[in-house]
Amino acid sequence: MPEAMERLPEKPRIYLEEYKLKQDANDYGLADDFWDFERFKRQLQIVVVRYEENELEFDMIGVSPAIANAFRRLMLSEVPSMAIEKVHIYNNTSIIQDEVLAHRLGLIPLKADPRLFEYKTNEGDAANAQDTLEFELKVKCTKKNKNSTEVTNNDSMYKNHSIYSGQIKWVPVGNQASIYKEADVGPIDDDILICFSPGVIEIDKDDQAYVKDARYDSCSRNVYRYPQLADSVTMSRVRNHFIFNVESLGALKPDVIFVEAAKVLKKKCKMFLDEIKGN
Repeated sequence: MPEAMERLPEKPRIYLEEYKLKQDANDYGLADDFWDFERFKRQLQIVVVRYEENELEFDMIGVSPAIANAFRRLMLSEVPSMAIEKVHIYNNTSIIQDEVLAHRLGLIPLKADPRLFEYKTNEGDAANAQDTLEFELKVKCTKKNKNSTEVTNNDSMYKNHSIYSGQIKWVPVGNQASIYKEADVGPIDDDILICFSPGVIEIDKDDQAYVKDARYDSCSRNVYRYPQLADSVTMSRVRNHFIFNVESLGALKPDVIFVEAAKVLKKKCKMFLDEIKGN
């Protein structure tokens, strides 16, 4: 057995070969594992590795891939955020087509906390302060100096040659002006213009390669393409250990995104149990 494999901790692992995955001979997998809630509570660990203003990295340990994937999908798809959804264009004489401009506006992240708003009960209903934010972009590009002969620098020739998110103005709906400030609901930033991963493998003083930080490895198996390396590398993953990196655009803190995902999962589980009991 290679020395690298002998040093691996005794944890349920799955090995990554060039074209397939291989189970540990002593691991029967998780598919036939019975469910026990008390054991689940004992085994579940969440270890926060790094927490910054808009980024959270944590490990979820002791859960099946299905549960880890459920949290991943919920954080991506079912934790709501505020964004520009409908764009009414009255006069666009720029070189950007209407649909491209509308799409670009929809990509601008907003500071508004979605938990303070409600979903529309009917798409045809009129906008109100509880379910809608409205913004206005009214900008005209003009020449700064009509007598200028400068033709190489558009920024020095024209005013509003480039349009930035800071030029989007909030138009309060109903009593929103007495509840929010523009800084609370506007764009996140004002200057938004409408092999092994690096750090995993390093070379020591003896010119030998070693694993510096396995956390940043994406488990790319390109190393197996090289005959001189294929037999010298063992790649494996701990079966029930998952690394999450939650990046926030700023409206919700990354830890809040995870908590909101847990609430959605709890609600879905309750609905499922109610359906079972009803049948």
